[in-house]
Amino acid sequence: MRNYDLEFLKKFSLVIGFLMLVTLGLMAGAYYVHLQLPPEVNPIAAKKTQARIAPAGAVYAGSTGAAAQAAAKAAAAAQAASQVAYGGTTDGSVIFGQLCTGCHTSGAGGAPTLDQAHWGARIAQGKDTLYKHAIEGFTGSAGVMPAKGGNPALTEEQVKATVDWMVSNLK
Repeated sequence: MRNYDLEFLKKFSLVIGFLMLVTLGLMAGAYYVHLQLPPEVNPIAAKKTQARIAPAGAVYAGSTGAAAQAAAKAAAAAQAASQVAYGGTTDGSVIFGQLCTGCHTSGAGGAPTLDQAHWGARIAQGKDTLYKHAIEGFTGSAGVMPAKGGNPALTEEQVKATVDWMVSNLK
């Protein structure tokens, strides 16, 4: 081999070595940048997290807040009014068994149980008063009756039918 061939091989080896060092440097730089990126989040886990940390309510402040609160209350009342409870039945025993029995069987909250001793004074006030207290609600010294038994989807006819059934089934 001649001298100029050896010189060429030396320089070519240096260029190849330099290019290998540059390649290794680029690979190390890419790895470092890759480590700096945040890991990809599973979309299902992200939805669960958003649902878990979502606010439970809203804050209404000032006149705009009062208007928004009134609108929300009206919308809730309209939605409740549009739904008819218990398929619209006016069978008092069905409604009593589904809604009223919780309080009027155990006497919870001062509710009168189905016996003459608890209902005598109430019946003496007249059925119109019984209907009014059952529909609008009543707070007395003996206890509390929520409006429509706590179910705003009940119609007045359903409440009256249930009151009539309760009065007719006193022991």
